[in-house]
Amino acid sequence: MPFLGQDWRSPGWSWIKTEDGWKRCESCSQELERENNQCNINHGIIVNSEDEDIFNPGECEFAAKKRKKDHFRKSTNTQGFYREKWIYVHKESTRERHGYCTLGEAFNRLDFSSAIQDIRRFNYVVKLLQLIAKSQLTSLSGAAQKNYFNILDKIVQKVLDDQQNPRLIKDLLQDLSSTLCILIRGVGKSVLIGNINIWICRLETILNWQQQLQNLQMNKQVNNGLTLSDLPLHMLNNILYRFSDGWDIITLGQVTPTLYMLSEDRQLWKKLCQYHFAEKQFCRHLILSEKGHIEWKLMYFALQKCYPIKEQYGDTLHFCRHCSILFWKDSGHPCTANNPDSCFMPVSPQHFIDLFKF
Repeated sequence: MPFLGQDWRSPGWSWIKTEDGWKRCESCSQELERENNQCNINHGIIVNSEDEDIFNPGECEFAAKKRKKDHFRKSTNTQGFYREKWIYVHKESTRERHGYCTLGEAFNRLDFSSAIQDIRRFNYVVKLLQLIAKSQLTSLSGAAQKNYFNILDKIVQKVLDDQQNPRLIKDLLQDLSSTLCILIRGVGKSVLIGNINIWICRLETILNWQQQLQNLQMNKQVNNGLTLSDLPLHMLNNILYRFSDGWDIITLGQVTPTLYMLSEDRQLWKKLCQYHFAEKQFCRHLILSEKGHIEWKLMYFALQKCYPIKEQYGDTLHFCRHCSILFWKDSGHPCTANNPDSCFMPVSPQHFIDLFKF
C-alpha cells in the first residue's frame, strides 16, 4: 500500500469548484502546522541554547500530538464540534466507507452553531431541535447530546439579548422539559446516556431558562423616524397578508388599534386557511357564527390542532440525490452531475430526521 500520511483512513482534502477549476479548501490543518512549526522552532532554541538532553525528538513529537488533540478539544467545546457546510450521507457499508451516518453524527458535523446567527436559518434550526426533543433525544450519542444543549444555550442567550422569537423558544423548551420529565421518571425503562444527576441538572437549567423568558421585558424602541404606524392602511394590510403563522398575526395586532382591526379581517384568515389546508378538511371542522358566517379565525386554530401546517423557512438544508450529500443551499457542494440544480431538493426538519432512519 502506498504511503498516504500518518492516517491512511483520513477522508483527504476538501475541494471547492470555482470558475478556474477545482481548488483545495483551506482548513484548520494549516493553522495547526504553523503552530507546530513555531513550537518546533522554540524547542530548537531551547535545545541549542543550554542543555541538549532536556528535550529529545520523541518528546517533541509527543508534545506536538498532544497540542493537536488539545486544539481540537478546545474547538469542540467552543465552536459546537465541527463547522462543516456539507456532509456525505451513507446508509450502508461499502468497500470505501465502513458504517453509516447517524442522526447524531450529522447533527455534530453540520454547522448549526453558526446557522443560528443567520436570521434565515434560525427558525429552521429551532424546529429541528424541537423535533429531536420530542422523539429523537435518546437516539443521540453522548457527544451529540452535549452539542445539542450547547447550541440550545446559545439560542436562549441570543433570544434574551435580541428579544426576538421568544415564542418559538418557549415552545421548544416546553416540549424538551416534558420529554426530560418522562425520561427521568422512567429511568431504567429508557436508555439515558450519562448519570441521572446530569439529566436532572439539565432539566433544572431548562426550567431556569423558561423563567428567564417568562420575565423577559421588551425594551421600548426610541425612534424619531418613520414607524410602522405611519404606513398607509394598504401597506399594513399587505404586511399582514404575507404572514403564514396565525400567532404572528395576533401578536402584530396587539401593537396598535389599527393593526388589531386589520388582523381581525375575515378575508385574511380565509386566505390563511386556504393556504395551509384543503377544502375537504374545511368541511370536517366547519365553524359558523350566529349569523351563519364561517368563523375563519376559529377554524384556523381548530384545523391546526388536527393537521400539520405548511412550513416556511428563509433557508434550509438541501440534499443532492446524485452525490448523497447534505448541505446548506448558500454554501453549495462539489457536485459531479452535469446539471446539479436538478439533483437538489430542500430538506424540511422532519425530512432531515427521516434521512437517518434505517
